[in-house]
Amino acid sequence: MKKVLLYNIMDDEEVVIKEWLKTHPDVAVDSNKVTLNPDTVDLAKGYDGISTEQDNLIDDPIVYQKLHEFGIKQITLRITGYDTINLDLATQNQLKVTNVPAYSPRSVSEMVLAQTMWLLRHLHVAQNREQSYNFTWEGLQAREIHDLTVGIIGAGKIGSEVARIFKALGATVIAADPVHRPELNSILDYVDHETVYKEADIVTTHTPLLESTYHLFDESIFKKMKPSAIFINASRGGVVDTPALIAALQNHEITAAGLDTIEGEANIFSDDFSEKPFENDYLKTVLELPNAIITPHIGFYTDNAIRNMVDISMKDMLTIINGGTSEHELN
Repeated sequence: MKKVLLYNIMDDEEVVIKEWLKTHPDVAVDSNKVTLNPDTVDLAKGYDGISTEQDNLIDDPIVYQKLHEFGIKQITLRITGYDTINLDLATQNQLKVTNVPAYSPRSVSEMVLAQTMWLLRHLHVAQNREQSYNFTWEGLQAREIHDLTVGIIGAGKIGSEVARIFKALGATVIAADPVHRPELNSILDYVDHETVYKEADIVTTHTPLLESTYHLFDESIFKKMKPSAIFINASRGGVVDTPALIAALQNHEITAAGLDTIEGEANIFSDDFSEKPFENDYLKTVLELPNAIITPHIGFYTDNAIRNMVDISMKDMLTIINGGTSEHELN
């Protein structure tokens, strides 16, 4: 019987794991509520494999060295983002790293739609007024989505789902992506980045966080956008230069922003700070902006996504433990 340990498991995942175990009686699964780090890595001793879902960086060499010493062959991420992992250290210690690249592209794309429509229809303004029993209409006139152009940076699995949703609503959809997929030709027009920034009424980004995409959206990019543009980020916080975005919103260089992620969100999102302080000046500022909305990285958080996160990651983990190769290996 194989024995695996799941770090930092969510309550919703536990429910799915119990269902998964009914069809996998030859696997023993233990779990905890802590992240994988130098203080918790020893918990993995005696297990055949491990999995984690966390925003915290795993950058201490001792973590990778100890996992190798324990005979573990992999680190399985139950999420898409893998910038938390030092792939070089993993490779040096013969640890294969996998992620779940598409647990539910639809879930994130629906969040993009929700944030876009919330901002487009000025619902954030209406809601704030209603707190003071102000039900006036001034400033609430909206544009209709079928009259607008949606520009997508990164038309992969998630970006293409975003394109399909907005196309179905009648919007013109353009996208910048180095890979041109023929099956999307009836849904969107491929253009360069500059065209997206200049022509799109809604700019939404769906790129991974890499060296090449770190602070991709900086001061110069926001200045290229329409003053009436809405910016959406449901990818990774680091692809946006947050001070530049804040300045663009404060100076009305763009009209609004919807964020499901922000720099420095680790150890904040998914926790309750209603009765304790948190340290993230970027987040505090965005929360006070009248033309920005932010959600705590819940774009992925649907029933289908949680089920897929568990099913795909468990399959990958067992495949590698048993000497096979996963299609989701990152190193």
